[in-house]
Amino acid sequence: MTQERIKNSDYMPWAKTQAHARFNLATSGVANMTWRELSIELDAIEITGDGFYGYPPLIHALAARYRVAPENIVTAHGASMANHLAMAALLDPGDRVLIEHPTYEPLVATARYLGARVETFERRADAGFAIDPAEVERRVDERTRLVIITNLHNPSSAFTDAATLKEVGRIARRAGAYVIVDEVYLETMFDCAPDPAFHLGPEFISTNSLTKVYGLSGLRCGWALAPADVARKMWLLHDLFGVIMAHPAERLSVAALADIERITNRARALLERNRALLDAFLRARSDIEVVRAPFGTTIFPRLKGGRVEELCRLLREKYETTVVPGRFFGLEDHFRVGIGGDTQTLAAGLERLGRALDELAARR
Repeated sequence: MTQERIKNSDYMPWAKTQAHARFNLATSGVANMTWRELSIELDAIEITGDGFYGYPPLIHALAARYRVAPENIVTAHGASMANHLAMAALLDPGDRVLIEHPTYEPLVATARYLGARVETFERRADAGFAIDPAEVERRVDERTRLVIITNLHNPSSAFTDAATLKEVGRIARRAGAYVIVDEVYLETMFDCAPDPAFHLGPEFISTNSLTKVYGLSGLRCGWALAPADVARKMWLLHDLFGVIMAHPAERLSVAALADIERITNRARALLERNRALLDAFLRARSDIEVVRAPFGTTIFPRLKGGRVEELCRLLREKYETTVVPGRFFGLEDHFRVGIGGDTQTLAAGLERLGRALDELAARR
């Protein structure tokens, strides 16, 4: 990977212009809720309100949910902006950032946009994409200012437990670095979900949103849990990027958090149905290999024969189906499949993926 400063993500233009299809298996979140499903009266929404450095009812709702102080919370336009603000608050041009590989490409693009030098540590497929703290330790030095990971892992949905995170935190702390843990998929573990990594030590920053697990993408409700001094820097940077949040979205987010149990049950039921379909599909395939995570909304299979780009082109052009090419995560022989969408769409998409895999095999 080159280290020149860049000004855009390669993945996001593709996701916005190429991922949509009749059978979209490229999306990574739970199917979006409608206004009616959110069960809120229009009279409860105001256009403008008090939210210069966070709308107080939203801040307090998040503080109660995650058992943190209000001064540890920064709200942002999605987890992507929360990640951006955290990186911008902690990095100067030329600083060294250590990011997992494979990973979600906008994390790398953001660090490079900020002028950081990006280094990577491997999450190996043959180890279930687990984090090896020894690998992190080999890659961290006195110039490292930030370590960035996703939990659940994007793209594989592999889970990193608290003991491993603590060891990564110990390594980072010794180098004087922080650890950002993007946790937008973590709550697909539902009753098994651990506390945010923020609780593990002062070097940790957790980011999350209502988008991926809860199907509330349009609210753009993201947040970071950060040490108070870092949170303050993030708020001041937000004055340059977003200034204030859209107040109707803040009000809707408060309503969603008040009804989070029902919204969670909807997501859980959908993913249980969809995972059963996925399991049946995977049992029938010998041409791909995949780390089977019990939670999450994505899988990251390796294509055993043929080229992933050829598979993606065939899927789109003949089968009206999309998956995400692995090149966006740094592994060109893999592809990401999202399982959080409408169940009928997923069933039809998997059936078409199977047909495309069969056709690709027949060409060899």
